[in-house]
Amino acid sequence: MIDMNRRGLVIAAGSAITASAVGLPAMAATAGRKLGYAIVGLGGYGLGIIIPQFKNCEHSKLVALVSGDPAKAKRVAAEYGVPESGIYDYKNFDSIKDNPEIDIVYVCLPVSMHAEYTIRAAQAGKHVMCEKPMAVSSKECEAMIAACKKAGKKLMIGYRCHFEAHNLEAIRLARSGAIGKLRYFRSEHGFTAGNPNAWRLKKAMSGGGSLMDIGIYALNAARYMTGEEPIAVYAKETTDRNDPRFKEVEDMIEFQLEFPSGVIGSCMSMYSANQNHILLMGDKGRIDLEPGTRYDGNKLWVGQDRSKQVDPPPGPGKTQWAAQLDHLSQCIVNNKEPIVAGEEGLRDIRIVEAIYRSAREQKRIVLA
Repeated sequence: MIDMNRRGLVIAAGSAITASAVGLPAMAATAGRKLGYAIVGLGGYGLGIIIPQFKNCEHSKLVALVSGDPAKAKRVAAEYGVPESGIYDYKNFDSIKDNPEIDIVYVCLPVSMHAEYTIRAAQAGKHVMCEKPMAVSSKECEAMIAACKKAGKKLMIGYRCHFEAHNLEAIRLARSGAIGKLRYFRSEHGFTAGNPNAWRLKKAMSGGGSLMDIGIYALNAARYMTGEEPIAVYAKETTDRNDPRFKEVEDMIEFQLEFPSGVIGSCMSMYSANQNHILLMGDKGRIDLEPGTRYDGNKLWVGQDRSKQVDPPPGPGKTQWAAQLDHLSQCIVNNKEPIVAGEEGLRDIRIVEAIYRSAREQKRIVLA
């Protein structure tokens, strides 16, 4: 099957990221006011990363907060100029339908809550940005997509690296033939998990361990760097169950992806070591990113011995997060589908489920 991306280029069906390889789709400037976001969840990411980014946006603004901590919500609202009428908790969340200033709800909650609040936001008549991973199961992802479609609202998943300059330049170089025919992809993503009581280490809240968290970066990168969808997977888990951090979720899981062109992807996710690396090897050279998907400090090389460091051109926004936030706003105004719509998150979760099955059954799994 084929499809047309937003610049009229033929791409493989299901490969939404391929649009990024040739630059984000051109869109008209949003007319009139900036679109208003409600941030759901004032944890480390929502409060520490996303909310401060609105100062870098051209088409988006912060207008509402949803938190279970009223004192914290009031303090944040005062700091960022959100009116008290824009403060909500989880009990009165559905009343956002009566606030015309809210156009988009950004769900920054534990993964187990993504489906509920995405569906409720859509039912309240709001567009949705949902943080990755999209949900704890493909069934939940499908329900989220269906709810947004029924409501006639956009659904975008927070894959920030699709808007990050080094990643975009690596994709462009790979597509340009800079390293010849791509033969092998490798990515290791991990960090050292600390507090055994953190929600990420509770399976009911996270849906899984390192694969569902930092491993999503390796998996998604394999798809957007190759521009292909994997056809089979083989995985192996290595976890010390005597470690109090890993009573419920996995530590290390390595997985091999087979792609239609013959490219092999070799990926690792882990909660017991720090690593952030992406490598593309072609028959004429290599593209190396280390780190590749951090918030800052990413580096890019082309060549066998890291002899040529590449400074990429500026990304589509002042920061990757500002570009991400504005992309959804522009898609709404211009009635375009986001390059990382709900279907992108669904594809990753379907592959994640196959990876877990392969590790559990110790066999190669063919993907539908």
